[in-house]
Amino acid sequence: MTRRRLVWRGVEEWLAEECEVTLDGDRLHAVGVQLGAEPEPYRADYELTTGADWVTERLLVGCGGRELDLRRAPDGSWTANGEPQPHVAGALDCDLAFSPLTNFMPARRLTGDSADHVMAWVSLPDLAVTRSEQRYERIDDGRVRFVGLEDGFTAELELDDDGLVVRYPRLADRVVSGARA
Repeated sequence: MTRRRLVWRGVEEWLAEECEVTLDGDRLHAVGVQLGAEPEPYRADYELTTGADWVTERLLVGCGGRELDLRRAPDGSWTANGEPQPHVAGALDCDLAFSPLTNFMPARRLTGDSADHVMAWVSLPDLAVTRSEQRYERIDDGRVRFVGLEDGFTAELELDDDGLVVRYPRLADRVVSGARA
């Protein structure tokens, strides 16, 4: 089991994120907070839990008095605060807006040259859940290319030895601390 405290700072927008991540075999648990200024100032507190093979089980987010309890069932169905979310059925992962952490799961599972994913994307600060189609492409050890299939956005993500994002161009850079418990 590995425990790490990670901190990222925004590159082009005012953004800060801190989380404590526990990696245990092929599972992740993270508790963190993200502070942002766009589209309006917000604080989002979250807890992310994955099951086997880094597949999302639950994302809890509180932001501006709103709460989201996003869950993925073993059959691939999703609920948000108990309400079915058929538009993201089959997605393996959540993607929390502006968070480098949630790129970990699809990047870590990448075994071939590339893989397409449907993600349950959570916008901030409103906590809306939408479908996001994404591709992850291996560049070399420690680097993957993220491609947003709807909008064509691309970014070359730099990863550490655990597969956690170190640098996400135009979004965030990790603050060097690497504290391990």
